Amino acid sequence: MKVVLLFLGKTTDDYARQALKVYQERLGHYLNLQIEEVPDLKSTKSLSEAQVKAREAEAVLAWVKPENQVVLLDERGLEQTSVQFATWMQKKMNSGLRSLVFVVGGPYGFDDSVYEAVKERLSLSRMTFSHQMVRVFFIEQLYRAMTILHGEPYHHA
Repeated sequence: MKVVLLFLGKTTDDYARQALKVYQERLGHYLNLQIEEVPDLKSTKSLSEAQVKAREAEAVLAWVKPENQVVLLDERGLEQTSVQFATWMQKKMNSGLRSLVFVVGGPYGFDDSVYEAVKERLSLSRMTFSHQMVRVFFIEQLYRAMTILHGEPYHHA
């Protein structure tokens, strides 16, 4: 199974790019991982929040295909412990999925069309984080899940 991290907008902060690189390399031992960044929208100053979300929705909806299971990282999603997330991942890997696509949205969240098309959602916390930090937190949790599943000492429960 391939795991895709789909980010709306570029990863601009140096610390975030560095952390993503470190965890992407570590995850290479466990997963076929692909990071996709949808370029930032141009000329958004004249657009409303709803218009920005609608334009970003096109990029997300392009990934909604029968061979992909798309999961939104969303504040209204399912909250899990790291061990629960590892178990959730194991079930996904055992299910025969071809691709599991995790989406980190833009600054305004997701358009209603995305919520209608994608039913599965995960939340990292009830707190709000910058989209740069969510990328780092999530890839670290993905790595943590893989080490839990392999019985490695990275996670100390």
